[in-house]
Amino acid sequence: MTAPHIPALPTVDAHIYPRGGLDVLSRDEVARLRDVSTGMHDLLRRCALAVLTSGSTSDDPRAAQELYPHFDIQVSQQDRGMRIDLANAPAMAFVDGEIIRGVAELLFAVVRDLAYTTIELGADCGRDLSSSDGITDAVFGLLRNARLLHPADPNLVVCWGGHSISRDEYVYTKQVGYELGLRGLDICTGCGPGAMKGPMKGATIAHAKQRRHRTRYIGITEPGIIAAESPNPIVNHLVIMPDIEKRLEAFVRLGHGIIVFPGGVGTAEEILYLLGILLREENAQVPFPLIFTGPTAAAPYFEQIDKFLRLTLGEAATSRYEIVIADPEKVAKLMASGIRRVREYRIQHKDSFFFNWSLHIPLDFQRPFAPTHEAMATLDLRPGRKPHELAADLRRAFSGIVAGNVKEEGMRRIEAHGPFEIHGDPEMMRSLDGLLRAFVEQRRMKIAGEYRPCYRVVA
Repeated sequence: MTAPHIPALPTVDAHIYPRGGLDVLSRDEVARLRDVSTGMHDLLRRCALAVLTSGSTSDDPRAAQELYPHFDIQVSQQDRGMRIDLANAPAMAFVDGEIIRGVAELLFAVVRDLAYTTIELGADCGRDLSSSDGITDAVFGLLRNARLLHPADPNLVVCWGGHSISRDEYVYTKQVGYELGLRGLDICTGCGPGAMKGPMKGATIAHAKQRRHRTRYIGITEPGIIAAESPNPIVNHLVIMPDIEKRLEAFVRLGHGIIVFPGGVGTAEEILYLLGILLREENAQVPFPLIFTGPTAAAPYFEQIDKFLRLTLGEAATSRYEIVIADPEKVAKLMASGIRRVREYRIQHKDSFFFNWSLHIPLDFQRPFAPTHEAMATLDLRPGRKPHELAADLRRAFSGIVAGNVKEEGMRRIEAHGPFEIHGDPEMMRSLDGLLRAFVEQRRMKIAGEYRPCYRVVA
């Protein structure tokens, strides 16, 4: 049986000269970005292609590569600055032969972050990435290099939620974003479509009405995710963290409050990560507004999430979040009030407004987790453990499913060895299986094509 023919899409060859924020690179940085032997050039190519196809509705990380198999990018240092050469680039990123300015800025961000990571966080960087403080310092360095850390009053709301959501849910995220924008709040998301795009879109209208011109729509991603969740066109500050753990830490260090919209396993992973941190005794007094919200139709979704959290993490977890259904104005008012408390706390404890140093994140939440079949099968999912310890392993379980769903390396593992197996306490596994089945039935796992589970829950 022959493979289906994929028609060639229009492409463009171009030379791009960065303006501001990324004017020069060292010879060493350029050499490393061009190095084929280390895989860095392929990583640059994949991330750049994701940016150049911003707005794509596919969540298959291999789709863009199949549509643009001859795309290439080269970075070169010249006497008067830097040049990016694009060959066979998607024409959708250009207008009348000129690259769209917003797309160009995101492309520069890709080069900037990969260059910084390969030098500053590489094997010979001299940083201590085996300690909690060292990892937090690395996260700080990446965000500072991306020029995201500015002394200003707290106003950044992180919005989590799925890329595969219903139309009603998407409209609701825009309504919440609009109410946040009217109150002068900026938006940070995972930068993709769905619940990551909606709040930004709503906030743009509100910011325009309030005549706010210096607005931030921050997208935080990582190399394994960006190809499956291309940045949406509203993102005006993009940062690529080296792995999912540093991405999650960037969200909670940078944001002043978090809103969770309906989503799938990625959203569940984020919830468990944050609650696992907030439930630690060291963080008991740290204010961190956390709101779960969606339209009326999403009420059963949050009831199921709430039930799962009570079973696994205990009743104490419920004190750290509030569920609000079908009331965007109330969500925005609660968030604005919560951020005022954050401001007062930071002043009182002499903590910065732009980076949450006071939040204690244990090393167990910071170590990168490689979701192999062996690692997934040996996760310790049973009652009786401390809530934050159980949350760490539950987070890894969901992280592995995300990898099997949308990350190229994870997809290859599933194709080679079959589904991951997740073992644990029978009652906990029944609850987990029910939650995952609901995600599949509600089509929260994928946008494109029928979903084939990459996991098997074993009681």
